[in-house]
Amino acid sequence: MATPSPATTTTTTTTTTSAPPPEAVGPLLRGLAVLRALAAGGGGLSAGELTRLTGQARSTVDRTLGTLARLGHVRWEDKAAVLAPRLMEVGNAYLAACRVPELLGGRVDELADALDESVSLAVPDGDGVRFVHQATRRRAMSLAFRLGDLLPAECGAPGALFAAGWGPRDWERWRERRAADPDRAAFPAVPPGAAARGAASFEDRVAAAARAGRSDDDQLIEPGLIAIALPVRGGDGRPVCAASVVSHTSRHSLASLRRELLPPLRRAVAAMEATLAAPPPPAAPEAPPEAPPESAAGSASWAVAARLRAAKHELGAGFVESLARGLAVLASFDAARPACTLGELARATGLARATVRRSLITLEHAGYVARTGTAGSGEVFRPLPRVLELGYADLSGLTLPRIAGPHLARLVERVHESASLAVLAGDDIRYAARVPTVRIMSVDIAVGTRFPAYATSMGRVLLADLPTEERAARLRDMEPRPLTRHTVTDRAELAAVLDRVAREGHALVDGELEEGLRSLAVPVRDRASRAVAAVNVSTHAGRRTAAEASAALLPPLRDAAAAITADLRVASRFAPVRPL
Repeated sequence: MATPSPATTTTTTTTTTSAPPPEAVGPLLRGLAVLRALAAGGGGLSAGELTRLTGQARSTVDRTLGTLARLGHVRWEDKAAVLAPRLMEVGNAYLAACRVPELLGGRVDELADALDESVSLAVPDGDGVRFVHQATRRRAMSLAFRLGDLLPAECGAPGALFAAGWGPRDWERWRERRAADPDRAAFPAVPPGAAARGAASFEDRVAAAARAGRSDDDQLIEPGLIAIALPVRGGDGRPVCAASVVSHTSRHSLASLRRELLPPLRRAVAAMEATLAAPPPPAAPEAPPEAPPESAAGSASWAVAARLRAAKHELGAGFVESLARGLAVLASFDAARPACTLGELARATGLARATVRRSLITLEHAGYVARTGTAGSGEVFRPLPRVLELGYADLSGLTLPRIAGPHLARLVERVHESASLAVLAGDDIRYAARVPTVRIMSVDIAVGTRFPAYATSMGRVLLADLPTEERAARLRDMEPRPLTRHTVTDRAELAAVLDRVAREGHALVDGELEEGLRSLAVPVRDRASRAVAAVNVSTHAGRRTAAEASAALLPPLRDAAAAITADLRVASRFAPVRPL
């Protein structure tokens, strides 16, 4: 398999404190600054607040936000701009290109299950550490940083492993950073006091890590939490990432952590390193760049170009095209293109080489890409972990209800009926999100409410998507009872109903849960195309016939489900999305 880029101090990047090069794209730099401010804000910020925080003109901020909203990277909640799931495409591009979660994440998950402790993977980012994969345990006393969170190297166990390879200039930068930012404002994820505790012993811990080949965290991040970390090395012997196991002093001492958990951690790391050393699979043939659109259906480059054209057409002069293009370049890296030449990125995005070149110069100055060598066709660029600072940590904690909420609200505005999202809970459905409409007579159901799946539209959509054997077994074990005079309770008839729902992709339930209540539902699908939730619209049967309801409600309902599905697939590519 292709080996991820190793941790190294030889790759140089320009910091954003230096003057931008003459060819840097100003609107792209300003747009990145707005995204960073939104990410650092930890919630919604108004245009006025962003103007103050970034020092930009209000008109510039307004155009930037309009562009980001049209691209799906931010959305408006009341009068505040908030980060939207689509922005995770940018962080996903880095995570796919570095390949650490893809290649090693399964091993981490297995180790966490075996040890019943939290296990994580972290990569170096300058003199800091970013988490790129986590398998956590749900306990009252546990610590789980979000994917993309940045910690100073002196905090926790992984940083000492990476610092063991630092040179004099790296140590000088570390000391400069500590002097310039004594309050660790650049590291909002660090618990109070952790940086000071870690800095006091950091150089000694780095020396110890270099000697032992491992690093310990004895309550550096937070009292009671302990950890042990090992480097995961690539074929050249340099660390690609660090794997760490985190426990609590109520379960382990540092000595017992070393004694009991270090051996299985070593075995897991050996397996990870074997995975990195495996030969890569054969590359798929690339479509010729001159292929016309009709022969390149589904091509990422045509999709990017079409998306930008549509946004420009809609916003006109308000569209900041250079910002959109720069983000498209940044999002075009993936597992098949972990490091790209300028020409490869131009083909991937459908943009002119000169446009891509200026975007790369700007992104390199901002610290999001680096030049990592040359290939036969030119310089090679690779995305850097700092890409994750563009809101990935905040968005990696999204739940399905949070993803669905804005789309349900738009659906209600469109159809003027109540809309809900539910998941399967045993033989019931459980309401996870709901947006009611305002009517004299409306459907009043609270989040958390459970109903029998067999008698509801959302339940039938979810049951119909189950594998055939599992669906048949559930029907055998159910004891359907009549909730109204219309409720289908015969198992054979229910089986036929579910077959029809599976074929048609939607369910209509008319008066079976409650007299006069009509409900239409469609599925929300995950990355594997499994129905993990359902969306419905509920209405009173007296307002229109069943046929009229289907004709009026099904198209907007499908649109809403498709939008939720698209956001869910982006958000869940590397970060788990909780259903509730």
